[in-house]
Amino acid sequence: MNTSRFIMARWAAIAIAVAALGACTHPEQVATSPIEITRDTTSSIDGMTLMDYPGPKAQIQYEQGEPAFFCDTIELFSTYLHPEQSRRVRAIYVQDMGQADWNHPTGHWIDAKTAFYVVGSKRRGAMGPTFASFAREQDAREFVAKEGGKVLPFGEVTPDMAVLDGGVLKDHAEQQHS
Repeated sequence: MNTSRFIMARWAAIAIAVAALGACTHPEQVATSPIEITRDTTSSIDGMTLMDYPGPKAQIQYEQGEPAFFCDTIELFSTYLHPEQSRRVRAIYVQDMGQADWNHPTGHWIDAKTAFYVVGSKRRGAMGPTFASFAREQDAREFVAKEGGKVLPFGEVTPDMAVLDGGVLKDHAEQQHS
């Protein structure tokens, strides 16, 4: 009997080791969930406290290391779409502004890659102009009817749209032409 127990214990240890090794080699299979922001959550770009500002927030969860938080969706796209972004991304989340309160957004996290974005609206976020994010295209279109702009899926947002100047360069150019 001792030999039988020894063999069973050995096979159990091997099975556990193989399962652990499999988890290490396939991290993309690990389920992720959005992390709720708190009063202590700050932007990874500029250290601004996320809860202090209006508009949709965002987060990137990487394969390794700490997640990055953004007080604005333009910050998210600016980071994600730049070629120097070399960290492997596990998940990206934005807030569904069809559900969240624009002035005090909390919760209502959705997969950023399946969201619809309103680009060029009159509504301002933490950094000025922002991309309003929505889970449903219909909600995005209703927002456009009230606030202006254009609806785009994630894959159509380009790096030149995600400029972190808060509209300053555009405003400056318009003033020079006036």
